[in-house]
Amino acid sequence: MPTPDFNELFYFAQVVIHGGFSPASRVLGIPKSRLSRQVTALEARLGAHLILRSSRSFTVTEVGKRFYTHCEAMLVEAQAAEESVAMSLEAPSGTVRLSCPVALLATRVGKILSNFMVKYPRVQLFVEESNRRVDVIGDGLDIAIRVRPLPLQDSDLVLRDLAERRQCLVSSPNLLAKMGQVIIPEDLSLLPSMDVGIPKDTHRWIIFSTNGERAEVRHKPRYVTHSMYALRDAALDGVGVVQLPIMMVRDELERGLLMPALPGWEPPPEKIHAVYASRRGQLPAVRALLDFLSAQFKLLEEE
Repeated sequence: MPTPDFNELFYFAQVVIHGGFSPASRVLGIPKSRLSRQVTALEARLGAHLILRSSRSFTVTEVGKRFYTHCEAMLVEAQAAEESVAMSLEAPSGTVRLSCPVALLATRVGKILSNFMVKYPRVQLFVEESNRRVDVIGDGLDIAIRVRPLPLQDSDLVLRDLAERRQCLVSSPNLLAKMGQVIIPEDLSLLPSMDVGIPKDTHRWIIFSTNGERAEVRHKPRYVTHSMYALRDAALDGVGVVQLPIMMVRDELERGLLMPALPGWEPPPEKIHAVYASRRGQLPAVRALLDFLSAQFKLLEEE
């Protein structure tokens, strides 16, 4: 296959990006005829029509659309290559688009992001606070932070582990005093409960003892919501037992405002991870943020 002419690829991509030869000519400041010759030469070399054009219309063919996606990746790679050199001379710059679950952003990631921005003042962050499973590519995100139980689902996205998030079943001491001592997992089903998410036909807790025993406890929650903060407040008021991340209730446990509903048993941990489209074409600011998140979560695990 002939060696690619990167000038042809660049000019073709610019014509597609700007929606025609005339607009691309004005933006680039080069003659329209030169752009046309470059694209014509590219089509001849490939043996395929990429653009259908006339005096009144401009249409990118299906082959041209597929070819453009690769040209676009090439341009991002070229930009990343130049910025990687600049990164060795100065701090990363540019915009990073990120999504993060609501509770995790408030309890951990928000502080990490502010520290990152202090360290890299030329980086802009656009952060979506959301518990929905975002479409990294479709939503135009550079990174999505997710929290999922193990095992993680297969994905075409690149995954980078950040930390484990331990879970616990907690209750107010007053509720446990009123309802009676919980001795075995089955006793939990006798207590009023709450759950994160949406109402379902069956709500269950999967818990493990310190020696590896497994128990499944079905319960009928009085209170179901996506808001972990609302459930934490309700647990403090004695509404019921609830499963929450330990990082959300650590202070309340240390102060005795909440306590484990069944000491020696806890749900399996969830995995905190970052997902992104590809390692290729990743700008220095995105790589810097991924490295920073990884390092900061490791520090948190050592606390």
